[in-house]
Amino acid sequence: MSGAAIDLAIAMPSSIEVGEGREQRRIAVRARAATGGGPGIFWLGGFHSDMTGTKAVALDGFAAETGRACVRFDYSGHGESGGAFTEGSISRWLEESLAVFGQFCDGPQIVVGSSMGGWLALLLARLLAGQPASRAGIAALVLIAPAADFTEALMWNGFSPEIRAQIETTGSWLRPSEYGEPYPITRTLIEDGRKHLLLGSAIELGCPVRILQGRQDPDVPWRHAFTLAERLPCDDVVLTMIPDGDHRLSRPQDIERLITTVKEFV
Repeated sequence: MSGAAIDLAIAMPSSIEVGEGREQRRIAVRARAATGGGPGIFWLGGFHSDMTGTKAVALDGFAAETGRACVRFDYSGHGESGGAFTEGSISRWLEESLAVFGQFCDGPQIVVGSSMGGWLALLLARLLAGQPASRAGIAALVLIAPAADFTEALMWNGFSPEIRAQIETTGSWLRPSEYGEPYPITRTLIEDGRKHLLLGSAIELGCPVRILQGRQDPDVPWRHAFTLAERLPCDDVVLTMIPDGDHRLSRPQDIERLITTVKEFV
């Protein structure tokens, strides 16, 4: 498929409404239809990122070249979707992930989750594994610096007493970011995250899992990836440690490794 066709898909997203009443929000989606066979690709982005990032666009380009479906979207409060970022929570974003997956995916899917998207991918797979078979299912998970339980393990547990007190009393704290402007960490995000913690026990998914982790990642320490791998009892789990890799893993060589990992299941 030509570059012009890929650009057209980027310029004309569709959308769905998720939630009811005051909770309803418009979710922007870019869904590429399959022109060939094989599993589709379902992208779940990271916290405070959007579906036009390097990895998401590269996966869409790979899907275009190989004739397979690719679905990506922005969580509420992110990118082109409606809703306020400060109203976001793991429950809210998981609801949106399920809604987009159910409406836009058909047949087996390779779910690729980056950072927070890795946590959501695990939650999505666990939910679908316990439900009756539907028209779409998960063929494999490919997780990039998966930030499972990040609200508790990587945020709350590392916050100073002063930051915790500010979140508890005012409802939010502005966290500095090396990727741009500070962004709010809300009490809602922290408290809701506790409903979805995974790392305290085995995580039953029923599908292969591949984990790509940078050893130089300042946001999701490499030991966190090992903790996750130990919680996955299925035999088909592979953790790839990238010695000079950062959190984003968006360099050309990282993108090539990501595409190679996805190709394992196509």
